[in-house]
Amino acid sequence: MSRAFDKAVELRHCLHRIPELAGQEKKTCAAIREVLTAIPGIRVLPPYLQTDTVAFIDGNAPGKNITLRADIDALAVTEATGAAFASEHPGKMHACGHDVHSAILYGAALELSDRRKDFSGSIRLVFQPGEEGLAMAKDLIAAGALTSPAPDFVAALHCEPGLPVGCIGVKNGAMASSCLHFEVTFYGKGGHGSMPHLSRNPLSAAAVALTELQNVVGNRINTQRPAVVSVCRFSGGNADNVIPNDCFFAGTLRALDDETAAELLTIVKDVCSAVATLYKVSCEVKTNGEYPATVNPVSGVKLAQKVAADCGIQIFNLTESAMSSEDFSCFLLSSPDGVFVRLGAGETQPPLHNRKFLPPDEIIRNGIKYTVQLALEYLGN
Repeated sequence: MSRAFDKAVELRHCLHRIPELAGQEKKTCAAIREVLTAIPGIRVLPPYLQTDTVAFIDGNAPGKNITLRADIDALAVTEATGAAFASEHPGKMHACGHDVHSAILYGAALELSDRRKDFSGSIRLVFQPGEEGLAMAKDLIAAGALTSPAPDFVAALHCEPGLPVGCIGVKNGAMASSCLHFEVTFYGKGGHGSMPHLSRNPLSAAAVALTELQNVVGNRINTQRPAVVSVCRFSGGNADNVIPNDCFFAGTLRALDDETAAELLTIVKDVCSAVATLYKVSCEVKTNGEYPATVNPVSGVKLAQKVAADCGIQIFNLTESAMSSEDFSCFLLSSPDGVFVRLGAGETQPPLHNRKFLPPDEIIRNGIKYTVQLALEYLGN
């Protein structure tokens, strides 16, 4: 384990220095492929997309398949951690721990390749691009990455600030919400600021729609069902005395079940259409980057709990679902069983996506230990 840990930390530092955005992870992919190719007993497949890496470790006989996934992309955040291995790509940073996830999966691969005689079946290693914003798990699965063989069990972990370093946090059912990115554009009629009656101001319509969205959700969605509408961008016009022709705002819709998620989108369309009629403008609603809710099967949670306990890792049975999203949900929907867990990054660690987020290297040790034992335990059953 000591060698695997040291090599994994080395890769973590390498990847942290070269963060790349979703779908652009060329250097990251090359670095991962280089270290995996050097491990005896690992078959590295040609990429399904441009920047993914899928590899196999085959056991001593045919059997079940467990698929282990790590995400590899970074965020458009300027790092302020002061780390010796800080980002060398201005305006980009591993602010969500994907460098840690990749390092853990690599360390687990080192350990599991040495134990090929200890299990039957196969272990698929997936280093997935584009988790942030693009939900590229769907693209990777559609391209065939989970075929030949289909997985019997899928597993992933994610760094979690607020939990003790190296602990495992898990929950039955919804671990993370769905997420749908939306953009609303109002089209009006531009004109001079002194004569608004001759124009149709899309800014006014967009502002009213934005406000009404916050009010209507509480009247349409059962208060016992979590539902979040967040508008995070608003843009229109570029002069103080010119009414623009169009204006848009964009954000995300989040829920823990499909029914609520569908109702949220209906609310956005209803509100925007009604406001457009009132202000005599037109509107268009676009959606993209859909993430299903991440829902853990009971059987997968029981296995994760047993494995963590056997490894002597502290277990936190989480009571609340996160309203953040995770496209590992697509893996869970493509497999009969699986589990998604949180890996404690420290109780005083800044939040995810913060420019000072920097999990300690030490969490990699428990991440490797848990991942290796999960694979061996599953394939041993």
